[in-house]
Amino acid sequence: MVKSLESISRMIDHSLLHPILTDEDLKAGCLVAKKYNVAAVCIKPYAVRLAKEMLSGSSVAVCTVVGFPHGSSNTEIKVMETEKACEDGATEIDFVVNIGKVLSGDWDYVSREIKAVNDTAVEKGAIVKVIFENDYLTDDCKVKLCHVCNKHRVAFVKTSTGYGFVKQPDGTYMYRGAVDSDVILMRRECIPEIQIKAAGRIRTLDDLLRLKQLCAARIGTSSTVAILEEARERGYL
Repeated sequence: MVKSLESISRMIDHSLLHPILTDEDLKAGCLVAKKYNVAAVCIKPYAVRLAKEMLSGSSVAVCTVVGFPHGSSNTEIKVMETEKACEDGATEIDFVVNIGKVLSGDWDYVSREIKAVNDTAVEKGAIVKVIFENDYLTDDCKVKLCHVCNKHRVAFVKTSTGYGFVKQPDGTYMYRGAVDSDVILMRRECIPEIQIKAAGRIRTLDDLLRLKQLCAARIGTSSTVAILEEARERGYL
């Protein structure tokens, strides 16, 4: 059986979100996304117009982030961010929930916010991926969030921002990112129409293939070139 390179590339949201990326870095990243025909480029909000222009004529979607990375903006600001992103050309919105409200158990607030952002995006012709930031959450919170997302029929739920660093007892910070058990939980608890995006510490082809086996439909990674070149070396055509 032929191993399809497209089946790998079309799972990837090429991440261009690191704080130190310059305009030239963002341009180069868009060219990478276009060259490898990935599903989307996930770019900083101010660069959405740049990405739209550079990806014109390709099938690569323009994705950006809202409430990133900590989810702490007011709901009204997240809605305004979504509107602006869509006006600038984004067709996919990766939106961070209010993590503090999730941990507080204020599910009415969380539900209203997810609905507000999702309704705004859908009205503008875009889809929403709701970022949980699982490193901070209990399994009970993750399950409840899945059920809230089911209610509002969002397009995707997403494991992590890739920047959810948790303070350790020794004072250092780390994150786990896309953990298999979280992907399994999210797939189990979400309705079939909602897809799963895994993000955070996905750096190799085997990482991607493992998550695909667990029913992740997309992955977010900055290691796109390494993953796809490894796939070529291993016989994907």
